[in-house]
Amino acid sequence: MSETLPSVGEMLAATVPMVRTLNLEFRETSPERAVLCLPDQPDFHNHVGGPHAGAMFTLAESASGAIVLAAFGDQLGRAVPLAVRAEIGYKKLAKGPVTATATLGRPAAEVVAELDAGERPEFPVNVAITREDSAVTGEMSIVWTLRPQS
Repeated sequence: MSETLPSVGEMLAATVPMVRTLNLEFRETSPERAVLCLPDQPDFHNHVGGPHAGAMFTLAESASGAIVLAAFGDQLGRAVPLAVRAEIGYKKLAKGPVTATATLGRPAAEVVAELDAGERPEFPVNVAITREDSAVTGEMSIVWTLRPQS
C-alpha cells in the first residue's frame, strides 16, 4: 500500500491527544486489522504495577478507531465515524507492554452499502488485548457508526 498521505497513526496522534499522552505505538494499520502497543510506563500503572484499566481501555478504543479510519477513510467526506458504545472485559493481569489487535465485525462493503442507501450504519469492532507472552488480558467490543454529514 502506498503511503503518500499521512498514516492513520499520524492522523490519530495529531487529532487525538490521548494517543500522544499514552505514547501509543502503531504497529499495523489496514482495513483488515489494526495493532497498537501501550509501552510499559510507570506513570500509567495501577495499584498492582500493570497498565491502568483506563489506559488499556484507551489503547483498545484507539485500535478500534485506527481500523475504522483505515477501512472507511474514503467515506470521511460524507460521514463522520463515531463510537456508539463499548464493553470491555479484563481477563488476566497485564504486566509490561500490552498490545491491542482490532478487527472489523462486519464486512466494510456491507457498511458502505447501508451508507449508500441513506442509512446510518452501525458495526462492531472487536479488540483483543495481549501481554508479551500472547496471553489475552482483555477483550473489547466497540460499536461504531458512520453518521452521514448533513
